[in-house]
Amino acid sequence: MCGRFAVTLPNDAMAQLFSARPANTLPPVPNFNVCPTNQVHVVRAGENGRTLDPLRWGFLPHWYKAENAGPLLINARAETLAEKPAFRAACRERRCLIAATGFYEWTKTEQGDRLPWYTFRQDNAPIAFAGVWQDWGPEDARQGTCAIVTTPANRHLSAIHHRMPLILEPDDWPLWLGEAGKGAARLMQPGDEDVLSYHRVSPTVNSNRASGPELIEPIET
Repeated sequence: MCGRFAVTLPNDAMAQLFSARPANTLPPVPNFNVCPTNQVHVVRAGENGRTLDPLRWGFLPHWYKAENAGPLLINARAETLAEKPAFRAACRERRCLIAATGFYEWTKTEQGDRLPWYTFRQDNAPIAFAGVWQDWGPEDARQGTCAIVTTPANRHLSAIHHRMPLILEPDDWPLWLGEAGKGAARLMQPGDEDVLSYHRVSPTVNSNRASGPELIEPIET
């Protein structure tokens, strides 16, 4: 699962990293507390190359009559992605990359307190989550929406959560985006054990109003 994340790479550097043409309306960065329904940075492939676009984090199936007409779909399980009616067509035709720097997960104490952990790449490189997207709404108010694809956690991350985002390496981006033909299903596996690290962070991040670089700083446990 991924319920919050951070993105700190400047928009122009993000566009260069993904070899994508940036939209003029990208969300401001850095953002150390990206929350569901926020606009996020999404890479999509098209006839004229890749674009870097702002999309709502929270996938809206075409049959939703309103944004709150059903569950908030921020994640999509890799195991059922090709079968679930909400994601079936997007899995085949509308795959994307969602840019991040790291993400948060929570554990619970016996007293029920939520303890946040920040997960990031060991090499400190940006992260590309696998995602799916869907345009939603009337023609005069169309908006792009997306969800992060998740897999069972690898052994390393299972200590803090049983699910993890599907993280793709640069060599796999063309296949996931559909630029390198078919076969993206083979990418839907838990990430390598030695790619990610994590540390405890302040409970301040439990609030969706919290902001600032201190949210990702490690604390003593």
